[in-house]
Amino acid sequence: MAALPVFRWHLAPDGYATRRQLRARGLRPGGQGVAAQLERPRRRRGPLVAYLYRVDAAKPVRPMTPGKWAALAKANAARRTCPECRRDAGYVIPPSLGTCAPCAFPDLSEPLRSS
Repeated sequence: MAALPVFRWHLAPDGYATRRQLRARGLRPGGQGVAAQLERPRRRRGPLVAYLYRVDAAKPVRPMTPGKWAALAKANAARRTCPECRRDAGYVIPPSLGTCAPCAFPDLSEPLRSS
């Protein structure tokens, strides 16, 4: 098995791209293996590694079907629905809270009364 070519950060030749770079071009790896590595040196914990794929072997991104759009909308709606009050919060409920802000902090949701 041959070793992968390793390039320094910002020094990869044309024709290689990361997954994010492929996606920005409307492409996907399409089943091809990793073609090279990109290393960014760090002082601690060793280098950061990014995997590169060949652009010429990449395939176009598959289009979203109506079923996939519906499933994505349903999943996003579930992330916005408060499990306690069952209302749409209008934002994605953070896992750290687990509920919408009014349910998580009921004493803060009441208007301040002036004495």
